[in-house]
Amino acid sequence: MHQQAWLPRCLGTALTAVLLLASLRAGIAAALPSAQSPPPTAAAVADPLGRNTPLGTITGFSSAVRREDFATAQQYMQLTAAQRPNAETLALELTTLMDHYYRQPITALSALPEGTQNDGLPPDRERITLTIDGKAVDLQLVRVNNPHGGLIWLISSETLARVPSLRGSLQSNWVQTLLPESLSEHSLFGVSLAQWTVWAGSIGAPLVVLWLASGLVIRVARRSIRDPARRQLVDAWHAGLSWPTILTGTLLVHGTVMRFIGFSLAFRIAYARFVIVVAVLVLAWLTWRLLTLAAMQIERAARRRGHAGTESLMLLGERLVKVLIVTIAILAILSIAGVNTSTALAGLGIGGIAVALGAQKSVENLLGGVFLLTDKALAVGDTCRISDRIGSIEDITLRSVRLRTAEQTLLSIPAGVLAQATIENFATRDKMPVQTTLRLHYGTTAQQLRSVLKAIQGTLAGHPQIEGGTSHVRLVAFGAQAIELELFAYILTRDGAKFLAARENLLLQIAEIVEDSGARFAQPT
Repeated sequence: MHQQAWLPRCLGTALTAVLLLASLRAGIAAALPSAQSPPPTAAAVADPLGRNTPLGTITGFSSAVRREDFATAQQYMQLTAAQRPNAETLALELTTLMDHYYRQPITALSALPEGTQNDGLPPDRERITLTIDGKAVDLQLVRVNNPHGGLIWLISSETLARVPSLRGSLQSNWVQTLLPESLSEHSLFGVSLAQWTVWAGSIGAPLVVLWLASGLVIRVARRSIRDPARRQLVDAWHAGLSWPTILTGTLLVHGTVMRFIGFSLAFRIAYARFVIVVAVLVLAWLTWRLLTLAAMQIERAARRRGHAGTESLMLLGERLVKVLIVTIAILAILSIAGVNTSTALAGLGIGGIAVALGAQKSVENLLGGVFLLTDKALAVGDTCRISDRIGSIEDITLRSVRLRTAEQTLLSIPAGVLAQATIENFATRDKMPVQTTLRLHYGTTAQQLRSVLKAIQGTLAGHPQIEGGTSHVRLVAFGAQAIELELFAYILTRDGAKFLAARENLLLQIAEIVEDSGARFAQPT
C-alpha cells in the first residue's frame, strides 16, 4: 500500500491541474472575444418579434392572431400589395388551417436561425406541412433581410395566395363531431369544453389502461414463476419500474393525441415545452430506477460469488452515473427553458478555476477510493484493521470509507488518507490461526506428558475444521512456573463467529484430555 500511496496524490494533482487549465481556457474564451472571430453580421441581430427562427415566426404569428393583434401579425407575413387589404382575413384563415391540420410534432419546427438544412429546399426556404384530407400540403417560410431585425423568416406570399383555396377544404374537427354540441359551444380559457374533455381523456385513459395492464402482467408473472427467489426479483423490478413506465407510456399517448385535438398552434408550442420537461423528469426517473435495479442485480451476483470488490466498484460506479443522470436532466431542462447551455457552461469556466483549486483533495480522495477498489484492498462488509482501529467496512463513498468499529462508533476515513495508511484486511483470509501455550504443573510425569501430546495431536489430525499438516503441539520449555506446551493450528473458516466456536470446542477437548491423563494445568502465580 505504501508503494502505491503516491499514485492517487500525483494523479489527483495532475487532474486538478488539467481542470484548472481547462477552466482558465474556458473562462478566458467566454470573457474575451476571439481575435479571429468576424464582426457580428445581420443574422446575429436579435429580432424584437422573434422572427430569427422558423419556430419563432410561427409562434409569434399564431399568438398575435389569437390576441387579435393583426398589426403585429402582418409583420410575420410577406404581403404583396394585392394581399395587404385582406391581411386580417388571411391571418385568421391561415391560423385556423394550422390549428386544424398541423399534425407533426412541435419539435419539427426548426428553432435554428438557418432552419432545416436537409429538407431539399433552398437555404432561404422552410417547409411547414399540413395534413388535409390525408394529403400533405406544404406551406413555406422565406428568409429575408430586414433592416431592423437582420435575417428573419416570414410566411411567404406564395403560401398566403393559397390560403383562400385551402380554407374551402376546412372541415369540422373530429372532436366537435364526436362529442355533444353543448360541449363545443361552451369554452374555458378560449378552448371548448369538448377539447378539454379529450385532453383530460388523453391523460386519464392511457394512465388507467397501462396501470391495469401492469397489474395483469405482474399477476400472470407471479403465477407462472414457482421459484420464490425469482418471484421476489420480479416483484422488485415491477415495484421499481411500473410507475415510471406507465407515466412514460402515458406521455407518449398524450403527446400524440395533442396533435389532433385542435388546440391552437401557439398553445401547443407552449404546452409542448411543459410536456417535454415532464418527459425529461420521467425518463431520468426511469433511468435512475433501471440503474438501481441493474446494479442491485449485479451486486447480488458478485456477493454470491464472493466478489466483494466488484460489489463495491458497482456501488461507486452507480453513484457516479446517477450524478451524470441528474446533470444531464438539469441541462436538458435549462435548454428547453431557453437557456443557452453552451454559454452557461462557458460562464462556469471562471467558477471552475476556484473549483479546481479547491477540489484537489476531493479528486485525490476519489482516485484513492477507486484504486482501493480496483486493487481489491477493501470491500463493503470486510473486517479490517486501519491505523490500529478494527471494524467492518459499511460504505465506500465518492470521498471516504466508513468503518463501524467494535465500539459501534462510525469512523469516516478520507479515501486519499486511506490510500496511504496501513490496511490489514481480515476478510481476505480463508483460515484463521489458533496459537496458545498450555502450562502443566510440575507434578506431571513424562508418561502423562507423552499421553497428553499424543492425544492432542490426534484431536488436531481428526478435527474436520482444522488444517492438517500445519497443526502441531510441542513440548517447548520447562518454565519457571510450569511445563510449557505450544499449540498451533489453522481453523478452516473466514467467519469470525464460526472461528470462535471452533476454537472453544478445541480448547474444551484439550482440557478433557489433560484431565483424563491425570495431569492438571499449572496454577497462575
